[in-house]
Amino acid sequence: MSAVQEVGAAREVAPGYQAGRTLPLRVEALRQWRRRRTLVMGGVLAALPFIMIIAFAVGGSQGGGGRDGRITLIDTATASGANFAATCLFVSAGFLLVVPVALFCGDTVASEASWSSLRYLLASPVPRARLLWSKLVVALGFSLAAMVLLPVVALAAGTAAYGWGPLKLPTGGELAAGDTLPRLALVVAFIFVSQLVTAGLAFWLSTRTDAPLGAVGGAVGLTIVGNVLDAVTALGSWREFLPAHWQFAWADALQPHLEWGGMVKGAAVSVSYALVLFALAFRGFARKDIVS
Repeated sequence: MSAVQEVGAAREVAPGYQAGRTLPLRVEALRQWRRRRTLVMGGVLAALPFIMIIAFAVGGSQGGGGRDGRITLIDTATASGANFAATCLFVSAGFLLVVPVALFCGDTVASEASWSSLRYLLASPVPRARLLWSKLVVALGFSLAAMVLLPVVALAAGTAAYGWGPLKLPTGGELAAGDTLPRLALVVAFIFVSQLVTAGLAFWLSTRTDAPLGAVGGAVGLTIVGNVLDAVTALGSWREFLPAHWQFAWADALQPHLEWGGMVKGAAVSVSYALVLFALAFRGFARKDIVS
């Protein structure tokens, strides 16, 4: 359906029709929940903590630091359930948690086009902005749920395996058990905000292609490119404009005295890129001829 045809169809409005009530969020959420990829992604994230517990049981805890004698989160993973949850976030934040964000945001619109159902949704009629808004909100909601699921399962499994106690810090000292949950919640919140760039990339690509794998793979690929560029030290201070440069700024939350500087800068960079990408997605989709 072309944009002109859609406008023409919108002139004849049925009694009681309200654009804001089309494609309710609960309907879109239920549709996405029933999809196999949602269940598979949830299963993978829930299984990771148990796989790591088995790995630590088989390999044992290092405890002595790396080759240079430095203590890392990996070395303190078995100190308590909180340490284990922080370690799971550390090993998954760089790539594994990128995948559900790219999957949920990149597959949402492109999958409708690949099934040839997108034009029928618009002919219902569901306004284009409403359709994108519903899909984006649900996709971000599922992305956040995926990021919450991992540390929650890790905290429960780690507490059962290693006991509940203070969070032992790699830099020395520890956080009281009562301060652990708020700090871990802050870590999850920052990881989610830092992944808004990936969400924006995936969502924009999803409005540009009819191939879901292309949108998902493109977002993951561009995220990897950002990580590679951040490793190029010759770029100097230019790396601070890369979202990947701040992806582990959440480590400042796991300090005796909370540091906000890196997280604020990282959040600002990520949100700025994401807003531009979301705007491009809505603008391009509003003018696009939908033929699938």
